[in-house]
Parts: sequence; structure tokens; C-alpha cells
Amino acid sequence: MKHRERVQAALNHQKPDRCPMQISFTPEFADRLRADLAFGDHLLNLGRGGHNPHGGGNTYELERALGEDLLQTSVGWANSYYQSGDTYTDEWGVTWRSMPYETPFGAGSYTEMIHHPLAQDGAISQYRGPDPSRPELYEDARATLAQFKDEYWIVGVTVCTIWETAWALRGYDRMLQDLVENPDLAESILEIPYRYHLHAAKRLVEMGVDMVWLGDDVGAQRSMLISPRHWRKYLKPRLAAFISELKSLNPAVKVAYHSDGDVRAIIPELIEIGLDVLNPVQPACMDPAELKRLYGDRLCFWGTIDEQETLPFGTPESVRGEVLTRLRTVAKGGGAILGPTHHVQLDTPMANFWAMVETITGTPAM
Repeated sequence: MKHRERVQAALNHQKPDRCPMQISFTPEFADRLRADLAFGDHLLNLGRGGHNPHGGGNTYELERALGEDLLQTSVGWANSYYQSGDTYTDEWGVTWRSMPYETPFGAGSYTEMIHHPLAQDGAISQYRGPDPSRPELYEDARATLAQFKDEYWIVGVTVCTIWETAWALRGYDRMLQDLVENPDLAESILEIPYRYHLHAAKRLVEMGVDMVWLGDDVGAQRSMLISPRHWRKYLKPRLAAFISELKSLNPAVKVAYHSDGDVRAIIPELIEIGLDVLNPVQPACMDPAELKRLYGDRLCFWGTIDEQETLPFGTPESVRGEVLTRLRTVAKGGGAILGPTHHVQLDTPMANFWAMVETITGTPAM
């Protein structure tokens, strides 16, 4: 099968030749992988500008070398995570700081937010967000579709769609308080990223992407970060409208929703509003096999390979065992895309990484 045919079959709950695979990496792990693949010095040490795991500016040489089936092209606030400089301010007015860390495989850094432009209550009256209609935002998508659509399943990425961008603008604690104490302000702030990412997603659908990946982290390790009641009030109506507008443009487009953590309380309602694919299905938070049993006739699952324990701290044998378990349960008969539940981190042993890739790509569908 072509890569896109394999994904299309799986998402239509049909048995492909093998389970589709999608993997993303932090910039630091991408450098290690390039070296392991002997891609040459000209592709090494490109830093944040050289590999964005959200897809912005990605050349896809790593994904294609691994035999991945999906390619991502990203428009939106999520691209702010991996920009150059020890401190920088993105186009939304959020300021970030680079934070170093050490692993057995070298040093890396992640970015954390240190300034929120809407932290003060009155700031929204003067705030002007970025313009989602700028043609340059869609140059990556245009090139990706022109070069790769015949072979690969192309995903338009607008993650951090509503909630995460809203709290980046306001500050996490303040945004949580606003849901209870200042609902009118909360609605106004949520509307800013919602409108931006809806415009971007609609444009990507019009350009011809096969799937739109939206979502926000609303789950924690054992429960939701916000109550299901607040999710229903503030986020569900916007998500329902978002999905409806995309499918009115192209009824065949698939919609994937991302949230880390335990979101079992809202899965039936995500299905109700038209969701096709749930990502990343962290096995430390939710049982992937149980979700397949409960919802596998109405929902597909993308991810499921543990990035919290198995990939960084397991052995190649335990990684292979987990992948085979997912193939026998979640991926049986179609309905799954396998991959890690987060970008592969720098602390992941290369032997564990290759055990995952080789087991997924080398095992016929069950």
C-alpha cells in the first residue's frame, strides 16, 4: 500500500497491510537520529530552526527515512514552542525562556513561558492578535501538498486550538480563575485563538489536507485539568462548531483531537460532535484496549506507545512487547495509528527507538 492508502484504510476501520505509524521528535533527538542514519554533517545540529516537531518548516527527511505514513504541516500558536534564542517573544506577545536539561545522551533545552500579554484584566481591550489570513503562513502546507500528497497522508496541524493558547495569553492560574469568577472575560479570551485556528484549519482543508489535527491538553494523569462541566460550557460548543465547519467544506476530511492525560469523561461527547481520531491515548492514564472495546466502532486511536516510562526507561524487549500488545488490541482490524504519546525525547535510548519503529513497520496487520 501507499502510505496514504494505509492510513485511509485504517481510519475507515479496515485492515491495512500493516498498522500506520507516526513519530515526531524534539529537535535534540532529531539531531541524534540524523547522526544515527548517517545523513551527513550538513543536516546535523540545525537546532530549533532545523526541526520543528509540530511540522512548521520540517523537511520530512527523517519521517520519510523511517517509513512514516503521515506528514504534518502546522499553522498556529503551537509553532511558538521551538524558536531560536535564549529568550524570545512570539507574534502573539507571549515571551518564552529556554531552560537547559541534561540526559545520558547529552544536553537539551525546553521552552517555558515567562510573560503573558493578557495577564492584566484590562489588557484585552488593546490586544490585537496575529492575522491568520497572511499567505506566508500557508507556504509550508502548499509545498508539502504539492510534493507529497500523492504518497503520504497529509495532516494540517492547528493544535493548542483554544484552551492552551488562551491560557498562554492570560496565564494558567488566571485563566482557571476566570472560568469561575470572570466568565465573560474567559469567553472573550477563548474566542481569540478559536477564531484564529478555525480560519487556519479551514484554509488547510480548502488546500487539500487529508486530516486536521486540533486539540488542547485538558487531561491530567488521573482526571481532567478542568471539570467536565466547564469543558462543556467553554470548549465543547466551540469544538462542535469547529468540526462542523471543516466537514461542511469537505465531508471526507478526518478530524483528530489531541489531549494528554485522562479524558475518559468527555470521549462520548467528542464522538457526538464528530471526532474521528483521538490522540495520544497515554497508556499511563487510560487503557487503550479498553477504549478500543468501548469506542472502537466509532473512533480511531493515534499514539498509545508510552513515552513516560517504556520508551525512555524500558528495554528494547519491553518496547517490542508494548507495540505488539497494541497491534493485537487497539490496531486489530484497523482503527489505529501507532506512535509515541509525545515527541520522542532526548533521554530515549536509540535501541528502544528502533525497537518501536521496526516492530510497527515489520509486523503485518492483525
